[in-house]
Amino acid sequence: MNYLDDQFILTAKQKQLLKKTTKLSDEFALRADHYDREGLFPFENFSRLKEEGYLKLTIPKNLGGDGASLYDFLLVQEKIAQGDAATALSLGWHLGLLMNLNETKKWESSTYERICQEVISGNKLINSAATEPNSGSPARGGKPETIAKKGENGWIITGKKIFTSLAPALDYFIVPATIEETGEIGDFLIPRTSNGLTIEETWDTLGMRGTRSDDLLLEQVKVPFDALVERKEKKERPTAQGWLLHIPACYSGVAIAARNEAVKFAKTYQPTSLPHPIMHVPEVRRKIADIDLKLTTARSLMYQIARKWDESKEERASLAYDLAIVKTSVTNMAVEVVDIAMRVVGGQSLFTSSALQRHYRDVRAGLHNPPSDDITYKLLADRAFRE
Repeated sequence: MNYLDDQFILTAKQKQLLKKTTKLSDEFALRADHYDREGLFPFENFSRLKEEGYLKLTIPKNLGGDGASLYDFLLVQEKIAQGDAATALSLGWHLGLLMNLNETKKWESSTYERICQEVISGNKLINSAATEPNSGSPARGGKPETIAKKGENGWIITGKKIFTSLAPALDYFIVPATIEETGEIGDFLIPRTSNGLTIEETWDTLGMRGTRSDDLLLEQVKVPFDALVERKEKKERPTAQGWLLHIPACYSGVAIAARNEAVKFAKTYQPTSLPHPIMHVPEVRRKIADIDLKLTTARSLMYQIARKWDESKEERASLAYDLAIVKTSVTNMAVEVVDIAMRVVGGQSLFTSSALQRHYRDVRAGLHNPPSDDITYKLLADRAFRE
């Protein structure tokens, strides 16, 4: 670990967690190029995460999990993303949802506890499948075209979801659907083993290829009545969701990886026109310093807000705007940092053998994860003019 890793460690326990995660991250880095080139889900990485007990990281201690704080969670996300961004983002959805469900108590406690026990004892994976081809991102308020109809013995669900991260590996899908009888929107917990549930392999993207965010097809899938785990309520103002900071933490990790590549290159690359490696060139030094300045500034904000979230549960509702600011600030910083790192390395950064070209492609995905920049700017402008 370098000083960028140590920079935000607060406790001895966090230091040990980061040391353990660093070993996994270094291992994942060796396979990252293969999964990216082939567009494969990183099953081997997830096998290692399961072996090391990471799937229960955010499950509360009283249910047998590790009870990690949001701050702890972000440290893990950043470090894993340094090795393989797609693995980090995928893991983040699973861990973040478990954290959010515990904090919001949206589900019946018996249902949540059952899923937690399945994660702990059987290493089950869970994620939401919310985005649809026509309605777009749920963050923009589109109503699901997926329909849930009441049958004699339960619900019958038909529809299509896209951007289903971890699709090849999930054991449970949380699926928002419009309830035909009432027009309400409900979340349904659907096991992978359900008849009529299939995955269509459509994920062929520029970046984050290993998330395998394929399409989920539901053709008259029958689930029991208690599969309806939540009825959605329309919110007048943004809801504070601290768990979503796993997104900027992932892209911050990508930026750190790019930065480290650039530093390593500058220490060793010596063109014939110079009597020393390019690390001694003033402009190269300025670029690296600029990278570290951007990283420290954005990460300080992210960890400050995470700490506020952990330490003051009563004030969490007031952090909705700060959380949006963090996401926009950090993901845009990450894009800038990777770009500067590639300028340091020059044309060699464009070779497919260079990890930088993968970081360049992966980091751009952060711009499209929720909330998008325009939503953040709208929220902030609305707040400013309400005063």
